[in-house]
Amino acid sequence: MEIAAAEALMKCLEKERVDVIFGYPGGATLPLYDALYHSSLKHVLVRHEQGAVHAADGYARTTGRVGVCIATSGPGATNLVTGIANAYMDSVPLVIITGQVPTSQVGTDSFQEVDITGITMPVTKHNYLVKDPGQLPRIVKNAFHIAASGRPGPVLIDLPKDVASTKIKFQYPRAVQLRGYKPNYKGHPNKIVEAARFIARSRRPVIYAGGGILNGNASEELLALAESINAPVTNTFMGLSGFPGDHPLFLGMLGLHGTRAANLAVTNCDLLIALGARFDDRVTGKIAEFAPQAGVIHVDIDPAEIGKNIQVHVPIVGDVKQVLQELLAKVEKRADTNWLEQIKTWKEQYRLLYCRDDGELKPQYVIEKLNDITRGEAVVATDVGQHQMWVAQYYRFKRPGSLISSGGLGAMGFGLPAALGAQIGAPERMVVLVVGDGGFQMTMQELATVVEQELPLKMIIINNHTLGMVRQLQQVYCEGRYMAVHLKFVPDFEALARAYGIKGYTLRTPEEVDRLLPEALARPGAALINCVVSSAENVNPIVLAGKSISEAVDC
Repeated sequence: MEIAAAEALMKCLEKERVDVIFGYPGGATLPLYDALYHSSLKHVLVRHEQGAVHAADGYARTTGRVGVCIATSGPGATNLVTGIANAYMDSVPLVIITGQVPTSQVGTDSFQEVDITGITMPVTKHNYLVKDPGQLPRIVKNAFHIAASGRPGPVLIDLPKDVASTKIKFQYPRAVQLRGYKPNYKGHPNKIVEAARFIARSRRPVIYAGGGILNGNASEELLALAESINAPVTNTFMGLSGFPGDHPLFLGMLGLHGTRAANLAVTNCDLLIALGARFDDRVTGKIAEFAPQAGVIHVDIDPAEIGKNIQVHVPIVGDVKQVLQELLAKVEKRADTNWLEQIKTWKEQYRLLYCRDDGELKPQYVIEKLNDITRGEAVVATDVGQHQMWVAQYYRFKRPGSLISSGGLGAMGFGLPAALGAQIGAPERMVVLVVGDGGFQMTMQELATVVEQELPLKMIIINNHTLGMVRQLQQVYCEGRYMAVHLKFVPDFEALARAYGIKGYTLRTPEEVDRLLPEALARPGAALINCVVSSAENVNPIVLAGKSISEAVDC
């Protein structure tokens, strides 16, 4: 029996064990939504296509599965581009399905036509324009494999309306056949032996762990290696939650807004063990002075990242979990050394500090109280800006995969839709959104999705009436010439919450945080907590442009 390609697509998604799709319909996706009507798949109607792709992103990060979203042609597809780029830079597995005008109209500048495969080519692992409906099952099978394997990332399938309506004989492939795409998972045995020798000779090792630890499900192996060789661990921002935040060997985040202890440890180490990290500019600072005394072991599944920014002495291409398992079998346990005493001294000498005595509500205090109440067990989603860095500094993540944030792209508006996607992916866990008043207003229409889906999402707005990170940069680099950063009008967020049927709170003092934040987090259903804080508070420490990470300052 033959079925429409759109119906075959839904069957393909069911075969891939997709359980939820985030989307927004349109004319070019009518056949797809008609097929959805008859399928077992749950569809979450967002209020903007950007919300769909960010929600799929949050779902994927929380569950470890491929997130799926759908949008119509033209503006629907282009509204996805920011989220696709975000997923590409943060290595998040997504399959994005876009409707397209009929094949006879492709290339004619017809109504709501854009070349979305051309537009997204630089920010997808791969993309497809489906011209032969009979090839759709094979394309879907390949798309899910590409998205989830190797270094994960987004794959786009553009489906013309007439192709989606064409009947085909449905048969889903049992296996993937992709010539030229064979990610290497097993590290070279000689390089692993060489890495073990480097570790045995080192006296001041540091483990530098990135988001690949989480993508590779290697948190247990990372902990085992750190404890076996008594090496302190620092995470990139994307790697946070990959190592317990309350562990004695944890240094905190490194780099631009990292802890001084982490930055000094990396600067003075004689061996840097980089695991699933890419040595980006926000980590390295001045490259010539980054880990200048260190031999470098770099483990990454993407060979393009090894040696791209930093000279590497022991390159190992492979799956970080498999490589660490093999490495653990070869390294010997190391006794405590004077190195850890030095690390302890730095951690005590350079604690994160902020002024607590002026009576104002400080954003750092809000994050500290959130950490105390949740005991580091919540899934915390953030938007982008100062609040994002305060979460990185003051929240002590205990469970892998508990930070949902836009890292490489730094896309404001990510927080709320990603948080609702994370809550749908992990309904049994507490999910808390921490967001600035600027970023929240970019996608706050998704409050309707939160209510419609009956999500118990808790939302904390760090409300400083300003675009805080840009204001801080203008203070540092523009001699305090503030331009277009003060939000002269900010809505009454508590009243906004009521308009959506959500319980709202407004907190202005530390005492109100102490009294009402536990209540807000404990209540059933969604809650929005508007924390009004000073607009002058900065994220400290900071590494200024062109400086070594050992030269962090307060501003």
